[in-house]
Amino acid sequence: MRVVVLGSGVIGVTTAWYLARSGHEVAVVERQPGAALETSHANAGQISPGYSAPWAAPGIPFKAIKWLLQRHSPLVVRPSLDPALWVWVARMLRNCTAARYAVNKERMLRLALYSRRAFDEIRAETGIHYDERALGTLQLFRTREQVDAAARDIAVLESCGVAYELLDADGCAVAESALARVREKIAGGLRLPGDATGDCYRFTTELARRAAAAGVEFRYGVDILGLDHDGARVTGVRTAGGVIRGDVFVAALGSYTSALLRPLGLRLPIYPVKGYSITIPVTDPDGAPRSTVMDETHKVAITRLGDRIRAAGTAELAGFDLRLRPARREMLAHVVDDLYPDGGDLGAPEFWAGLRPMTPDGTPVIGPTSRRNLYLNTGHGTLGWTMSCGSGKLLADLVSGRASEIALDGLTLARYGR
Repeated sequence: MRVVVLGSGVIGVTTAWYLARSGHEVAVVERQPGAALETSHANAGQISPGYSAPWAAPGIPFKAIKWLLQRHSPLVVRPSLDPALWVWVARMLRNCTAARYAVNKERMLRLALYSRRAFDEIRAETGIHYDERALGTLQLFRTREQVDAAARDIAVLESCGVAYELLDADGCAVAESALARVREKIAGGLRLPGDATGDCYRFTTELARRAAAAGVEFRYGVDILGLDHDGARVTGVRTAGGVIRGDVFVAALGSYTSALLRPLGLRLPIYPVKGYSITIPVTDPDGAPRSTVMDETHKVAITRLGDRIRAAGTAELAGFDLRLRPARREMLAHVVDDLYPDGGDLGAPEFWAGLRPMTPDGTPVIGPTSRRNLYLNTGHGTLGWTMSCGSGKLLADLVSGRASEIALDGLTLARYGR
């Protein structure tokens, strides 16, 4: 079959790779001049199955109020009359119960752990290098309250068989030796030794090159205007350069997927949540992170990527606004300087922002739609890098008519009653 994949972020490229490996003729359509130039470009660098958890959790409404009052707040809400924002917020708040949190986290962990296995397969097959490390993730707690609250996550980790270590301040300093210099700021940590790190942009562009060599057609610089359909099936993709035909279509456009599908009567509860990152050169390897440290107070991930340090965070609800706001750069720089004052050069950081496609329950939307030849692979939020290979492999199995290797329960659009 000829399969047209819309989008060349890490989700679109891994989907194209697995579809081509399944014997399909694949074309990828992308408005940017190359792969991974939007949300996949400069993310936190975490491949963190163990840290796969929904933002909608018990206590979040109260925490959100406190965050908004902080000087270096992890949450920013820009005033808006956009009804899509407030509908999305209301639906997210309905998921902030212990029962819903456990259900949603299990779904996310199921996919993320499957994706970790798929990552291993791709690395073994292709030999791709992308500043990868497999040294775990450390969730850093600055208060005793945060340590105690980790019990909820630990219960789910245990139920899913995910390895973890609950550490005191000394244990955190052993896991991440540079933290010994700021030990007085640490109350404890939750270490997930099975997690890894790497540069998503380098991985995606390298995999796209290999996919192109294997016959995948990448059409860059092509603006998608809409989808043609006959009521039951999609018949083509309308672009500024004409209509692109195919037998099957896969929408992997991240935050922009919802607008594309709305004229077809498909309502995806996905909203863009803006995140920022800074990237700086390492100046003292001993004073820099070894892997990823997630500062629970500021919700900032600090990751070692070769000879660079990347700090990423902030949840900014501002629609599709991609402006770079200096206050966000200052917040990220503050967290890096607070935990790794000797690690890197903060003089001229590379500053970036991207739109995370978030669902109100945190779980992505993968699989078929009411249009028989239209599939979805979107809504991964902050975990597109973590879930990418598993999502691509799962989607290729569905398109190819093969039984999926993991249960699809709760991963498809059907969970929203559509």
